[in-house]
Amino acid sequence: MTVAASVVEPLPSHALLILLLQVGVLLLAALVLGRLAERLGMPAVVGELTAGVLLGPSLLFHVAPGVGNWLFPQTAEHMHLLDAVGQLGVILLVGFTGIHLDLKLVRRQGARAVGVGAAGLLVPLALGAWLGFVLPAQLRAPGADQTVFALFVGVVMCVSAIPVIARTLIDMKLIHRDIGQMILVAGTIDDAVGWVLLSLIAAMATTGLYAGEVVTTLGEVGLLLAATMTVGRLVVGAAMRAAARSSVPGLSVVTAVVLMTLSAAGTHALGLEAALGAFLCGILVGGTKDFDASALSPLNTTVMVVLAPLFFATAGLRMDLTSLADPVVALWGLAVFAVAVAGKFLGAFIGGAATRMNRWECLALGAGINARGVIEVIIALIGVRLGLLTVEMYSIVVLVAVLTSLMAPPLLRMAMNRVEQTAEEELRGDRFLAPPPPPKAPATSTTADS
Repeated sequence: MTVAASVVEPLPSHALLILLLQVGVLLLAALVLGRLAERLGMPAVVGELTAGVLLGPSLLFHVAPGVGNWLFPQTAEHMHLLDAVGQLGVILLVGFTGIHLDLKLVRRQGARAVGVGAAGLLVPLALGAWLGFVLPAQLRAPGADQTVFALFVGVVMCVSAIPVIARTLIDMKLIHRDIGQMILVAGTIDDAVGWVLLSLIAAMATTGLYAGEVVTTLGEVGLLLAATMTVGRLVVGAAMRAAARSSVPGLSVVTAVVLMTLSAAGTHALGLEAALGAFLCGILVGGTKDFDASALSPLNTTVMVVLAPLFFATAGLRMDLTSLADPVVALWGLAVFAVAVAGKFLGAFIGGAATRMNRWECLALGAGINARGVIEVIIALIGVRLGLLTVEMYSIVVLVAVLTSLMAPPLLRMAMNRVEQTAEEELRGDRFLAPPPPPKAPATSTTADS
C-alpha cells in the first residue's frame, strides 16, 4: 500500500517578515542598551532586558499602539515563533553555566562549603514558600495550585546566578580571595539543587500535586542523576574527546550543541524541565578529561553576544511595568524583594557563623549569593510557561533579579574593604590575576646576507 506524503505549508510570508523584523529590532536595541548599561557600571543583562521593556507593553504599546501591535502582535503564532528562537538561547546559556561550574572547588571546600551552601539555599527556600502562601491571588495565574505556586516562589528565592557572580568577582579582583571562592561554591550548590527542585515543581504543575506523581518524579530525578554520573559521563566524555582529536573545524562546537539539545530533549520527555538536561550536560562537558573547554569559545561568543541578548530582550517584552502602578501590586513587590534579600543574607550569616566567619565575611558572602541575574529571569519565564505567574508577578520577579544583581558590587566592595587579605590569598592572586605574558617576538635569521 502506498502512503502519500502530506505537504506542510511553509511559514506564511507575513509571519516570516514579522519574525525577521522582531529579531533584528530586538538584537539592535539589546546591543545598544547592553553596551550603555556596561558603560554605566551595570551588568549588560540590565540593558538587554530594558530593550524588551521599552518595545513592549510597558512603553511602546502605550506611546504608539499601532506600531507595537504590528511589530509584536500578541498572538500565539507570532509569540511562539519568537519564543522558539529564545528557547535555543536558554538551553545553550544554561549549558554554558554548567560548563563553568568547578566541582573540584566544591570537593576541596568539603563540609564547610556544604554547610554554607545549604544554609544559603534552605533559608530563602523556606521564606519564599511561606511568602508564596500569603501572596494575593491576583499574583497567581488563574487555575494555578497554591501549593505548587508557593513552592515555585521558594525556588525563585533560593537560586543564585553563577555567570553574574563569577563576572562580578573577576571584575572586582576578588576571585582569588577565600570568600570569593566560597561565594562560587555556595552559588554552585544553590544553582544545582535549584534546577532539580524546579524540575520537580514543573512536573507537579503539569501532572498535579499527588503523592504518587511526586514519588514518581523523585524517582525519575534520581535515575536521571545516576545515569548522568555513569553512562552520561562516559558518552559525553568520549564524544568531546573524539571531537577534539578530529581535524574537522568546529566539530567540538557542533558536538557540544548536539549533546546539550538532546539532553534537554531527554529531560523534557521525562516531564522535567528541559534546562535541567542542558545544565547537567554542561557539567559533564566542562569536567571531561583531556578536553580544553576553550575550544568552545566560538559557541560561547555566539550564545553570549547573539542568543542570550535576544532571549533577555524577549523576556523584557513580557514585562508590563505599568502594572506596578497599582499600589497593592507595588507593596507586594516590595515584600517579595525584601524577603528575597533577607533570605539570602540570613542564610549567609547562619552558614558563615557556623563555619566561624566574621560578620564582614558573612556580609560579603550574602552580597555575592544574593545576585540572581540571568538564572532568575529564565526561571520567571518558565513560571509563565507553566501557567503559575501572572504578568504582574513575572514583572516583580524579573525586577528582583535585576536589583539583586545591581546590589552585589557595592556591598561586596564595602565588606571586603574590611576583610584583611592573607598571604595565601596574595599568592593565589599572583597566579589568578597576573597579566598574560607578552607574545614572543618572531625569530630573526642570523645568517649573514650573501
